[in-house]
Amino acid sequence: MASADKTKKESITDEEDDEKKEKDTAEKKGSKLTLIIIIIVVFLVLAGGGAAAYFFLLKERPASTGKSSTSQATPQTSAFYPMDPFIVNLIDNDGERFMKVVLQLELSDQKMVPEVKLMNPKLRDTILDLLSSKTYKEMMDPLGKQRLRDEITMRVNSSINSPNGKVLKVYFTEFIIQ
Repeated sequence: MASADKTKKESITDEEDDEKKEKDTAEKKGSKLTLIIIIIVVFLVLAGGGAAAYFFLLKERPASTGKSSTSQATPQTSAFYPMDPFIVNLIDNDGERFMKVVLQLELSDQKMVPEVKLMNPKLRDTILDLLSSKTYKEMMDPLGKQRLRDEITMRVNSSINSPNGKVLKVYFTEFIIQ
């Protein structure tokens, strides 16, 4: 009986040892998991703090020159200058074909409008010379019309020669060929 009691005690102690080992491994696994979670949380807090410091403290700010931001933020707006209609004879067919063109000039700055008004006779003469040098075939082609826009823009800019701005684009509001 003593040996049976001894084996019972040994089996009980073995079971207790197994339970203790399982608890120890569970505690070790739990402590490892807890440690990993703590490390991740610390990393995220540090990364968030670093990002916040960069965006709020180290980010470059525009240098203030003592002027208010509203005076600096005034955008330059383009202006449109309408021109009177142009009626010219085209080169081909002995002057039997004519062209009527009404256009508007898009100016880069509002300050240019008075200058363009003063230069209007010179600009009209330049544009009339250009229009009267065109043929019917050139004007019926969409690319010909685009080239005409570009030529008008170039000639008007060279005639004005303004420090306040330039003509950005020419818009045809009427274009008739007969």
